[in-house]
Amino acid sequence: MLRRPAVAGSWYPDDPAVLGRQVDRGLAAAPAVAGPDDAIVGLLAPHAGIMYSGRVAAAAYAAVKGRAFDLVVLVGPSHYVGFDGVAVWPGGAFETPLGRIPVPEAEVARLVAASPVIVERTDAHAREHSLEMHLPFLQRALPGTPLVPLVMGEQTRETMLALADALATVYAGRSVLLAASTDLSHFFDAATAARLDGRVARLVGNLDDEGLLAELERYPMYERGRFVMCGGGPAVSVMRAARLLGSTGARVLAQAHSGEVSGDSTQVVGYLAAAFGRFGRTH
Repeated sequence: MLRRPAVAGSWYPDDPAVLGRQVDRGLAAAPAVAGPDDAIVGLLAPHAGIMYSGRVAAAAYAAVKGRAFDLVVLVGPSHYVGFDGVAVWPGGAFETPLGRIPVPEAEVARLVAASPVIVERTDAHAREHSLEMHLPFLQRALPGTPLVPLVMGEQTRETMLALADALATVYAGRSVLLAASTDLSHFFDAATAARLDGRVARLVGNLDDEGLLAELERYPMYERGRFVMCGGGPAVSVMRAARLLGSTGARVLAQAHSGEVSGDSTQVVGYLAAAFGRFGRTH
């Protein structure tokens, strides 16, 4: 079963040579943030068009470039299909212009068996860009690493916590990278966005999943994507699971907003990159 790209040629280049060069430049330009003795368990990165958030996404994946993981578990929000729970692609592969990433059926089955909130369904993945925008960075930073792709529907407290607990149970003792896909506040002026996004960045930087969940719950569910982050549920789940898997800290790697590229600071979207794990002294 093959999930073909939905936004190649619009949100990012569909020419593999052009795309590869663009991603490689971003990874090479990212500052070194982790040493060889630092253990990275999770990442947070954005999913806007590559010209807007690619630099920030590259900062996240540069932190794990060249490391060895048995599997990457990528969790993003559903923008197009409404449903309860978390949808996993059943197996096969995800495709980008850079090639195919295998989705192991056995790994999918383990996760589905771990929680009733995780179900196999393809419709939530068909048009979804929140995972797809990560894939070229994943392919260049961790080539050949298999993927378990998850899309979260209604971002309820129950779903966030159930997914986190399932991830922590299934992947305990394994070399697995968890990644959450989210943008920050949407369509405020740059000054307002800085205030809203700064609050989120502090919570993420403190690996405070409980505080982030409380921040999301300050707003009605339909407003959380605007005031906090569209992938708040995936972020909480990955942060909580990373902490349960032994992460003791976090590092904010990059932060930006769309106005820095477009030149329009009246309505911006915020972006953040972070890593979760066990870090030694500052490098």
